[in-house]
Amino acid sequence: MRVLVAGATGAMGRQLVPRLVDAGHDVFAMVRGESGSAGAARLGAVPVVADALDRNQVEAAVRQAAPEVIVHQLTAIGHVDTRHFERSFAATDRLRIEGTDNLLAAARRAGVRRVVAQSNGAFTYDRTGGPVKTEQDPLDRAPVGQMASMIAAVGHLEKAVLGAAWTEGVVLRYGAFYGPGTSMAPGSPQLEMIRKRKFPVVGDGGGVWSFVHIADAAEATVAAVANGDRGVYNIVDDDPAPVAEWLPELAAMLGAREPMRVPRLIGRLAAGQAGVVLMTELRGASNAKAKRELGWHPTHPTWRQGFLGGVRES
Repeated sequence: MRVLVAGATGAMGRQLVPRLVDAGHDVFAMVRGESGSAGAARLGAVPVVADALDRNQVEAAVRQAAPEVIVHQLTAIGHVDTRHFERSFAATDRLRIEGTDNLLAAARRAGVRRVVAQSNGAFTYDRTGGPVKTEQDPLDRAPVGQMASMIAAVGHLEKAVLGAAWTEGVVLRYGAFYGPGTSMAPGSPQLEMIRKRKFPVVGDGGGVWSFVHIADAAEATVAAVANGDRGVYNIVDDDPAPVAEWLPELAAMLGAREPMRVPRLIGRLAAGQAGVVLMTELRGASNAKAKRELGWHPTHPTWRQGFLGGVRES
């Protein structure tokens, strides 16, 4: 099939594009300029140039690629400062709103039959009820102020993609990425903070995280290009775990001392309201639907195995 990947040169795109090529697809990469074009070509894709926030450029790029499937991987997430969470996600929020709308408008004009879009299942589920959520559970209906704009942007993307009756809309709620090119890659600032005991467990550390290795997330995305029905899929590993469990284990793998523990009040002063939520209130996610309907099974079924095979090398 002809597949257009928007966001083809980010951490996910660098994993995804070669896999789509290896699967036999004709892959086109929507990039912003010459440097992106060169990177896309090295990955095996045909570059088409467009600014995702310029609707005319996006429509021209989609016409040029004439894809059967569009994969929306547009993000602009760098280092996340939990004290200024909304600032860290501002550019990505805009891509999830304006970029999504531009892609969908272009896709409709071009008769694209399937749109697969990146969403977030790591930090967005409602913080009530049990520790592990399925796709039927709602996104956070009462987010803390610092996280409200991010969750609203995710909600906009999902509603737009799933509500496009003229195409098959597939939303992938990825867990927290780790592995090459991510914020939990060897040598990354986040791992260095853990190594230096600057990443404490806040409160009871009861926030449940669902991780996914970036390579496994890419494999799931390849599966979603051809398989599964319209709808939402959690793309996470088999082992959701509270911060109080995974953070000390990761520190030990890095050869660091056990993380410090601080009360919620101190955590809020140091990491902001969003940081306290991530540490104490987060809910994990189940991957049962993705396994069942996409035929996807992570090669790193637990973060324990994945961390040992990757981040420990840092």
